[in-house]
Parts: sequence; structure tokens; C-alpha cells
Amino acid sequence: MSAALPELLCDVRCQVGESPLWDPAAQWLYWVDIEGRAVHRVDAAGRHRQWPVAERIGAIALQAGGGLLAAMETGLFLLQLQDDGTVGSRLWQPVAFPLPAMRFNDGRTDRQGRFWVSSMVRDMAAANPAGALYRADAGGLAPSSIDGLRTGNGLGFSPDGRVMYLSDSHPTVRQVWAFDLGDDGVPRHRRGFIDMRQHPGRPDGAAVDADGGYWICANDAGLVLRFTPNGRLDRQLAVPAAKVAMCAFFGPRLDRMVVTTIRPAAPIDGWDPALAGAVFVLDPGCVGLADTPFTAGG
Repeated sequence: MSAALPELLCDVRCQVGESPLWDPAAQWLYWVDIEGRAVHRVDAAGRHRQWPVAERIGAIALQAGGGLLAAMETGLFLLQLQDDGTVGSRLWQPVAFPLPAMRFNDGRTDRQGRFWVSSMVRDMAAANPAGALYRADAGGLAPSSIDGLRTGNGLGFSPDGRVMYLSDSHPTVRQVWAFDLGDDGVPRHRRGFIDMRQHPGRPDGAAVDADGGYWICANDAGLVLRFTPNGRLDRQLAVPAAKVAMCAFFGPRLDRMVVTTIRPAAPIDGWDPALAGAVFVLDPGCVGLADTPFTAGG
């Protein structure tokens, strides 16, 4: 086990901070505020900017041709963030969820540039397993064979792209699974990877390092946990906010970690409410992998 002292990335507090994303070409770090309906960015000089969007925005990915792919309430949008603070937005693929009041949640590209994103019923108290995992590629957007999710999260991909990780962070589930992922982009051989009922917190957003270590945010516990490819916990980093949401590697050498957090409706005993919703920087003691840009938006 090891610990690191986190620092604040900037003076921003999100309602639901999610989807940190590093752009290595521009040296920009993005993230979103789902309920705040905004995209945030910090540049190499530490300057912060934000852009409003019209819907809840669950996850973003880089586009190969520039701009961002965004998973929003009514579908996947192509975004261009303008210097004047406005957003050029075009619906690329609409989505028809099976129930009202659903949205996209956690999303990430795999090593081949396909975009994967989970859906969920917004009211977590309903514990409704209507969520599913979707895949977007040159053929468009479609549900995968993975459904029955209450709060899909924890997407990550092994360095060779052959293993996909997925969690369900709902309090009644708290599991992380691994799947074999072939060239055809079909997940197979689902198996248990981490039973988070044996660890503190709920398995929220995740990242994979260059050695194949799987880092998972332990929501409600203020921790980021690293598991080896065989599922053994070997490291944990503390964050001074309980509701850690998602982590990502960033920086010129991909040797720093950013962690977004959530601001709860009411303060949590034992935690500083002034830090809830902040974005933190940690030293993970390893290097990460760059995200592959999405290649099919056009």
C-alpha cells in the first residue's frame, strides 16, 4: 500500500464531476459536470474554462478529427468548444432508452477507438436494472449484449485491448467484471474480477495503467484502489472527499492522476464539505495510457 498527498487542480466545485480526459496533442485536461451541464478544461498553464451544454452530459471522448464526442441525454453529440464560450453541437446518434428519466453515465474508448458507454435510470433509489452497455463505432450506436445494469461504471481496457472491465456501482451490486474483447468488439466470457463488498466504497469510474493495473474510484470511501490484472489489491490513494467519481492519467508523461468528485445534497459527517465536488491531482507512482480517439464520428 502507498499514500500520496493530493492537491487541488483548480478552484472549481462540480455537482457531479465525471469523465476526466487528457488530450496529449493540445496538453489539455477535460472533465464534465453531469448535473451542472458543463464541460470543463484546464490548459498546460493551469487556466480553467468551462462551456455550458443543453443536457446532462455523462461522458466525453476525443474525436480523431478534433472536438469531442459527448454522451448526453438524447444521444451522442459531436461538440466543438468555441473560444467565445459557446459550443457547436450536432447530434450524431440518437438513443431511445427503454424507460423515461434515463441517461448515459460512464463512458470511454477502447484501444481500437470504439466508444463504450453505460446507461442508467437517474433515480438511483429505484435500483432499476434497466441500464445497459452501448457501443458506438462506424456502424453507429447500439446496445451490446450486456444489460441488467443499475449504475454501470468502471469501464477500462487492458493495454493490449483484449480485456474489458465494467462495474456496477449501485449499493445493491458493488461488483467489477472482466470480459474478453475480440477484434469484432463483442464482449465474451464475463467473469467476476472484484467483489467490492470486500473493500470500502462502491466501484465508480476507473482507469488502467501501462502495466495493466486497474484503478477504481471507491465512491463513499474517499479512496482510489489499484488492482493487479489478477484482481489483487496492491495500492490505495486517499482523497479528501468521500464521493470520488472517476480517475484518469494525464500530463506530458502520463504519470499524474486526476480524480473528480461529487458534491452530495447534504454534508457527510467526517468530510470537509468545502472539498466536495473538487478535482484532485495525485501521484500514482506509475504511468498511464493515452485514450484512443473515437474514429467514427465524421
